[in-house]
Amino acid sequence: MTEISGSDFRHPLRHVRLDTILRLRWLAALGQLSAIFIVAHGLEFDVAIIPCVAIVGLSALVNLALQIAFNPMQRLEPVYAAALLALNIVELAALLFLTGGLQNPFSFLFLAPVLISATALPIRLTIALGVLAVACASALVFFHLPLPWDSDDPLVLPPIYLFGVWLSILVAIGVTSLYAFQVTEESRKLSDALAATELVLTREQHLTQIDGLAAAAAHELGTPLSTIFLISRELEKTVDGNEQLAGDLKTLREQAQRCREILAKITQLSSSGAPFDRMPLSTLIEETVAPHRDFGVAIKVRLAVAATREPVGARNPAVLYGVGNILENAVDFARTTVEVNAWWNADTVEMIISDDGPGIAPAMLKRIGEPYLSRRRSTDEDQSARAGLGLGIFIARTLLERTGAKVSFTNRTFPDHGAVVQIVWPRERFEADDTSADDASWNGSRDAE
Repeated sequence: MTEISGSDFRHPLRHVRLDTILRLRWLAALGQLSAIFIVAHGLEFDVAIIPCVAIVGLSALVNLALQIAFNPMQRLEPVYAAALLALNIVELAALLFLTGGLQNPFSFLFLAPVLISATALPIRLTIALGVLAVACASALVFFHLPLPWDSDDPLVLPPIYLFGVWLSILVAIGVTSLYAFQVTEESRKLSDALAATELVLTREQHLTQIDGLAAAAAHELGTPLSTIFLISRELEKTVDGNEQLAGDLKTLREQAQRCREILAKITQLSSSGAPFDRMPLSTLIEETVAPHRDFGVAIKVRLAVAATREPVGARNPAVLYGVGNILENAVDFARTTVEVNAWWNADTVEMIISDDGPGIAPAMLKRIGEPYLSRRRSTDEDQSARAGLGLGIFIARTLLERTGAKVSFTNRTFPDHGAVVQIVWPRERFEADDTSADDASWNGSRDAE
């Protein structure tokens, strides 16, 4: 089976475009200016307009300098993106200091930079920004100018209420940031796993095409090589007295025979002379079982012959990889025996792969097939590094379901032990000649993601 390294798809550094952060900063600056002038002129409250506008103007100057000095489309290193978000927090804290501290209802905007970081930056930087936001909010509890309000009826909030506001900001930063990070991480894992699935399918398609082309070429070349062999043998009989020419003809005949033998081995890739792009169920099972017969585990194959003819499907790389990967996992975890049972009728084609290993843990059984989930036992550093990937089962299940199969994972009933994987196709999907519809549906599902 094709090995996929998780490092090929999982990106430890997450880069945000400068333009994205600048747009958010411009939006914040415009919102802050609007709030200042609405409060000062619309509500006629006493606001420190000049210091507030100076802070917003400084933020705008930073934005202009960044737009002029750098290409807005470039992707920032995480630490630089975090620095700009930290600047947003400090600017907001300065504005809140001038306008009432945590008494100001806009104090909840401390949440915005941390939430953005949770969806786009590494967790360590998100924690640092969260700590900065909490520190600023804590300082504003004790140090701030009065809240702009009607001088004839000043608003005085009790300390217990301010403590509640501070605590709500703290909880909101922690809970929403953790939630956003978890959702984004799950989405990223799924995206990486689907990318791995597409790469595996592409590789398997290339290998299958090579198999088919080699077998077809061997089949086509067999006839001219037979002709060369026969003519060279007949010419040997007509050459008398010319030992050099006879030797050359003998060499030609022997080399032609050698080519025929090589091509005979290649033609074994096909299913007993059947068209190279079609294969019966028994051949599918044999092709997936053959690479695992010499690993010290007995593989028993049983076909339940039905009244209907054996189903013959396309040589689909998705099916070959999916079944092969599930079988490989069964061999890895089996103690002595793996069983492959298959049967069919006029409506369905079913395959059951089971082993006598420890089975699937109940907690994992509910999540089996998710990307980056694994029950593989690691025995060295390399296996330990890959133990958390779990891409194999996800890719196998995704590819098989793409072909119309339903894949289910269970354990054997006690006192027996071992995992059981059931793969069921509608017969018409298994025997379908054209996989373009599957390709279209696959591409559509990828676009939907």
